[in-house]
Amino acid sequence: MKNPKLARLRELILIGSVLAVVFAKAEEVSISVHNAPAQEAGRDPEIPVVQTENGGRQNWAIHFDAVEVVQGQPGFHAPYSGTNSLYPGDNVRQTSDADLFFDVRIWPGGEIYLNPEYYQGFGLGITHGLAAFPNSEAYKVGKYRGDVYIPRLFLRQVWGFGGDQEQLAASELQLAEKVDISRLTLQAGKFSVTDVFDNNSYAHDSRGDFLNWAAVDALAFDYAADSLGFEYGLWLELNQKDWAARYGIFTVPRVANGLATNGHYLKAWQQVAEIEGRYSLVGHPGKARLLGYLESANMGSYRAVLDSPDLGADITQTRRYRLTYGVVLNVEQELTKDLGAFLRLAFRDPNYEVWQYADVSKSFEIGLSLKGTAWNRPNDTVGLAEMLDALGHAQRDYFNAGGLGILIGDGKLPHYGLENVVEAYYNFEVIKGLNLTLDYQLAVDPAYNQDRGPINIFAARVRVSF
Repeated sequence: MKNPKLARLRELILIGSVLAVVFAKAEEVSISVHNAPAQEAGRDPEIPVVQTENGGRQNWAIHFDAVEVVQGQPGFHAPYSGTNSLYPGDNVRQTSDADLFFDVRIWPGGEIYLNPEYYQGFGLGITHGLAAFPNSEAYKVGKYRGDVYIPRLFLRQVWGFGGDQEQLAASELQLAEKVDISRLTLQAGKFSVTDVFDNNSYAHDSRGDFLNWAAVDALAFDYAADSLGFEYGLWLELNQKDWAARYGIFTVPRVANGLATNGHYLKAWQQVAEIEGRYSLVGHPGKARLLGYLESANMGSYRAVLDSPDLGADITQTRRYRLTYGVVLNVEQELTKDLGAFLRLAFRDPNYEVWQYADVSKSFEIGLSLKGTAWNRPNDTVGLAEMLDALGHAQRDYFNAGGLGILIGDGKLPHYGLENVVEAYYNFEVIKGLNLTLDYQLAVDPAYNQDRGPINIFAARVRVSF
């Protein structure tokens, strides 16, 4: 049996060792900027985290980002429940996450990023009961007592091709710098697939905008991820003024929703490709992204388990290496300076077992995001979104036979319906770096089950970042 104290000690030693290397390199880099040209007189600093001496270029940065979510639901109608059902009585859960980000420029165009994280808590139903789960800060493997791990550690290299330039703003995963618009970026290490794919300016940040899984990412995008949402991989992007093309290849879990990575790298992988077009509509910018992915994993077949009643709806007995696929359309459009709209449509192969994200085969999302400028609160945001999700025919039969998925499984599904969730939130900036969000969600036919619900879900989110 593993000693948890020794495991924690090894993890802390690893974090400390990496931090020592990072800060040693940061010290070398910081010395090199002292002889750089001074910032132009009269201009405000372009970098909010570390004010550099060379006009909009960071050589290192440290960020802190912590969020606490308290979410609850009153009792709701439920004539029966299964292993993965949401508890039908009054239910309140909380999650805590605290991240540090250490960003260092190690050579021209080369950067290294390290992100240790502390997490604690569970989602409603111990993160079960809805395919469109209401709290994106809730991991599938929660902890009553907090834990520390490293979700991100990667190297990024940028090569510019000359010509016009643009300023990249500082963020937790971006050192501020001026770069060629025409450029090639390579990133390798451990990170989240959705750090770089399926982005959306209005609905992609569970700490700043929507909370629901189906709002922050396309629910039918079964992206490569362990139970905590991260995997190892390589990502390549070619950026131009009006478009960008991205490609990534990633490891996948050994088992569905597992923490351990499958070491058979030649037959267990996911490849993702995305093309992004940028345009202007009546003077307002917009972006459209088309994404496709292909995955090979040791996954089960819904139809195969249904054709063998003696297996007792145990899909794990049908697992073998198979190819599966999916596509995502993602659009964002500014309507006015303060109002934006967004839309996602996604489809995944409905025949084979969901391997990483959510029990779904088709998903749809549409919504609006509004800044509070009209009521003199320009840093506040109001959001409204509706999500519709569907299962394939074999999936429906599987859950009706008593099968279990990653998130759902009511024991039976005699009356199937589209899972429909509406979410509204107000993000209030208390002071710079401190935000309070109030969130409401209404879930109709949770887990695609017309016999259960509807469910009213309320949440409060507090975020501290600097």
